[in-house]
Amino acid sequence: MSQALQLVYDIGESRYINLTDRCTLSCQFCPKFSQDSHQVHEYDLSLPVRPEVEEIKAQLGDPRDFANFKQFVFCGFGEPTLRLKPLLEIAHYIKDNGGQVRINTDGLGNKVNKRNILPDLGECVDALSISLNAQNESIYDQHCKPALKGSYAAVLEFIELAPQHIKDVTASAVDGLEGVDIVACEHIAKAKGVKFRRRVLDIVG
Repeated sequence: MSQALQLVYDIGESRYINLTDRCTLSCQFCPKFSQDSHQVHEYDLSLPVRPEVEEIKAQLGDPRDFANFKQFVFCGFGEPTLRLKPLLEIAHYIKDNGGQVRINTDGLGNKVNKRNILPDLGECVDALSISLNAQNESIYDQHCKPALKGSYAAVLEFIELAPQHIKDVTASAVDGLEGVDIVACEHIAKAKGVKFRRRVLDIVG
């Protein structure tokens, strides 16, 4: 059954990896919740079963072609650091074959894994995109609905620590959400020494 799943998909010059649909957040602006949809462009990213590492590797294509992609991005409708061991195994495989690796994350990897995972990521990840999503905890909780207490503080700490291990780090927030101050979010990112990306509501991928 899992062999038919969309475990890898392409957008532009990048190849994306659909590792999990489990998440530490229930963001109300995520299509999974706002539209009951797992669709990105023409791709259905539903994952009724947990894909194995070898299944994902098989869909990545010929390793000799990895350097032809701009980057390989861990990004689906879940949080990739919830499957840290397979994430690291796949990322090392890509790096060992000349590919560039990026992770799109909610920044809660240290909290859920109960340790600093950034040194491990730094060995096989070229770039991190971290969802900051709000300028304070109350707005963050309103829109992201975290399962774990103290999630916003954990995201801020993750953003601050990330540049010590990974050179290319970007924090992002979605413009168009009630109460979200994009300028304030950008100031937070810059103060922590990372880049900032303004995302647009309802545009995925």
